Formats: sequence, C-alpha cells, structure tokens
Amino acid sequence: MVDAVLREAGLTRAAVRSLATVDARAAEPGVAGAAAELGVPLRGFAAGELAAVSVPHPSALPLAATGTPSVAEAAALLSAGMGASATAGATESPGVTESPGAAGASRAVLLVPKRKSRRVTCAIATCVPVCPHEHAPGVRLLPLAHGYIAGEPGSPPTIPTPHTTAAMDTHTHAHTDAHDLRHHGDAEVRDEKLIDLAVNVRTNTPPDWLRKRIADSLTGLAAYPDGRAARAAVAVRHDLPTGRVLLTAGAAEAFVLLARALPVRRPVVVHPQFTEPEAALRDAGHEVGRVLLRAEDGFRLDPAAVPEDADLVVIGNPTNPTSVLHPAESIAALARPGRTLVVDEAFMDAVPGERESLAGRTDVPGLVVLRSLTKTWGLAGLRIGYVLAEPETIALLEGAQPLWPVSTPALVAAEACMSPAALAEAEHGAHRIAVERAHLLAGLAEFDEVRTVAGAEGPFVLLRIDGADAIRDRLRLLGFAARRGDTFPGLDRNWLRLAVRDRATTNRFLQALDQALLLGG
Repeated sequence: MVDAVLREAGLTRAAVRSLATVDARAAEPGVAGAAAELGVPLRGFAAGELAAVSVPHPSALPLAATGTPSVAEAAALLSAGMGASATAGATESPGVTESPGAAGASRAVLLVPKRKSRRVTCAIATCVPVCPHEHAPGVRLLPLAHGYIAGEPGSPPTIPTPHTTAAMDTHTHAHTDAHDLRHHGDAEVRDEKLIDLAVNVRTNTPPDWLRKRIADSLTGLAAYPDGRAARAAVAVRHDLPTGRVLLTAGAAEAFVLLARALPVRRPVVVHPQFTEPEAALRDAGHEVGRVLLRAEDGFRLDPAAVPEDADLVVIGNPTNPTSVLHPAESIAALARPGRTLVVDEAFMDAVPGERESLAGRTDVPGLVVLRSLTKTWGLAGLRIGYVLAEPETIALLEGAQPLWPVSTPALVAAEACMSPAALAEAEHGAHRIAVERAHLLAGLAEFDEVRTVAGAEGPFVLLRIDGADAIRDRLRLLGFAARRGDTFPGLDRNWLRLAVRDRATTNRFLQALDQALLLGG
C-alpha cells in the first residue's frame, strides 16, 4: 500500500522521512514492519493530538474508533509539520507550522490523501517552505524535499479525490496559499458514480457522425499517421497558411512544447487560469511569475499588471475557471517585441461567433493561439488540439515533438471537425450553452449565500460560497461532483466551478445545493 501511494505521488521509498500513526497502533507488526523495511522512524501520536488536526476527507469509522476522523491524513500532516525544522512549531491551522528563526512559515500539505485497502489506509504529506518576495507577484515552486506517510488500519475501501503537487503563491499582501497545479476536474469523478459538473467536456459527445468517422479510421492503423490533410483543414478553417499550424496531442502537449522549446527567461502566467501551462513551465525548470487578477475587479485583465520584462505571457480566453471573456484588443495589447504571447482558446468554440478570438490574426507579433477539440466534441480520451503561430515558432515546437505525435484516429477527428457542417453544429452548441448557462445563473442568484462571477461566457461558471469546500463534500454525498476552486492560484477554498449542463440536470443540482446549504446551517 505504501509503494502504491508513493507511485501516485511520483516518489520512491528514498523520499520517505518517517511513518506515523496513532500511538495505540504503533506496535502493530504491519505498521512497525513497514517502518523497518523503509528504514525510517515510526512516530506514534496521541489520539488527542490527531483529533486537533483538521483533515480534508473525514470518515465516521476512525472517528468512532479513535476520536480522529482520519488517522492517516492527520498523522501525515502532523508528522510533516514537525519535520519542517529541528524543533517543531505549534500547529496554528491545519497542517501549518511556524519554523523558529525562519523568515516565513512552512506548510504541511497532502501529496496523496488517504488511500484505502481492506486492511490499511495510507496518506502522504510533505512540508513546503513559504518564501515570500515582497516585490514579486509570485514565488517559485519549491522542490518537494521529502514525504511523510501515515496509516490507519481497519477502514473500509474508498477512493477520495486525489491531491498531488503543491505550489505557493505570494499575494501583494503577503498571504500565502498552497495550490495543487496537477489537480484537474476528472479527478472529481474518477471511480465514483456522481453527476458530473466538474469536467467541462460537453455531454452526449462525440456525436454519432464523428464516432463513425473515428471508427472507420481504425482500418488504417497499420500505416503511420499522416497529418497533412488535418493540418490543411485547420489552416483553411482559420484562413492561415499550413506553416502557421501545428497539430498536437491535445492542448496539454502544446504547453509542454512551449515550455521546453522556446528560449524563455521570464515567463508569466495570468491567473486564475488553467494550471497546466505553469506546471509545464516549472517542470521544464523555469521560475514562473504570476499575475493574479482580482475578484473585486471581476477577474478582468489589466494589461498594465503584466511585467514589461516578461518574455512569455500565458492567458486563457475565455478563462478557465472564471469564464471571463477578455476583449481581444486587451490581450493583443500585451504583445511586445521579443515576447511570446500565448492565448489558450480551448473554450473559444463554446462562445457564439467566437468573438474576441485571436486565432486568425497575423498582425500580433509573437502571438501563439492554442485550440482544443476536447471540450466541444467530447474527445478528451483521443487527445487532439493545435497551435497557431508564426512559422518560426511552429518550427521550434515541431522540432521538440516526437515522431508521429498525433494518432490516425485523432487526425481524422481533427479534419472532420473543421468541416463547414461541423462548425455550424459547434456554433449551434455554443448558443445552446449560452441559454443553459443563463438558466443556471438565474437559479444560483436565488441563493443569498452564493456569489457568481459576472459576465460568464464559457461553458462553466465560477461561484463563491463561504466554506465552499464543505459544500462540495455535501454535494458529493447528494450525488453531484463540483470542481474545487482552491487548486487555482488566486482562489481559495471558498470557490467552486460548475460546468453548464442541460436544464433538467441543473434543476436537480439546484435542489441538491439547497440541501447542502441547509445542512451547513
């Protein structure tokens, strides 16, 4: 079990610094034997100590047995916090310890929440230093130095939502939060049968005609993929030469290519937004600056907030998770000589008329537009997207790709989705989304506790509720999955993102939300 949770965290046994549990279980042969095999000390905490630690995934069984709603998570967080320095500081909030003599604080965060087998439960936590920069909009992600594992034998099997890596923000007022950049909406529904409002892929997709085109392509799998026809179709769709088009295995591959292929010195990501661009940049060794748009400004872009020396700027439009559609000219105003301006337009085809798109523009220097076919056409499992950019940039990115990066079925899907009939269907779908979004927003407006971000234009809405993390857990009990907001830099535990669904689903969700709010008092 320990090895399994280490693999999920991307760690090896060498990363483990201690094993922890409730003191009444510390002498059990399985726990003691695991510590001995790992070659790490075994820490036993009193039940009262563990009960004082708030955990994100409480369970009734360990609470009844030990007085602690999750021995595994509490022990891992407590042990990680004690490992922050030679002398443990006092825990002042869940998993946070002050390091004596240090310039700032250290935060214990879960890398993997509790994972259960029939006989044992394990969780991994680590201690992440907080290093505030007084004049910088953000601080770099510090490497994960070590992990702490804890267990609680005897719990029934369940699989909660995973939390993986953590990053640190520094806001202008020196407040710091940990953000899990690798958490995505699919984790909210994985292995559980919930009504999905967490993933932004349109329901009832792919359409039958597209399924058939993809299925027919399987007869050609013996041949290597040939992307020329799909590339030409994308170029025609955007009225661009083929030298300005690069097909990728989804937008996620494009973010990795940009991070690895471009000679970047000062990348900046405008947040809140999809976290994969920053994660890819950090994985490539870059120190990433953040521009945090403010809720009180409606998360609207102020081009002046972007540092002049930034040579790579990444922004989404419409932005995930805020659903804000920035004016095209405001984004174009970010262009500078020597700067690459990356605009993630993964959700632009869900906007009627694709207004504010920069996809066909060739007059903006350094412009790179990313598109995905995942959301509108339901192709998340096929992995297909594309990049539109200057030929020199396309050549750099293509040079970093492996051979045949996009499969034959994905290429066939890309070509099919560029046809006039497909574009007309996508436009109809965008108008349908606008109608259903208005219905969802009208329903949410009936709750005094709920505040939505104004002017939503994407296939999702962002809302704020005090204690939204607890509301999300109650919604899960009621059968609905909502996307947690605290993994997005610039947001905290009081935010949720909801995908736009059909009216019947929305009405059922609004009833569940009413119950969840009542349960919270």
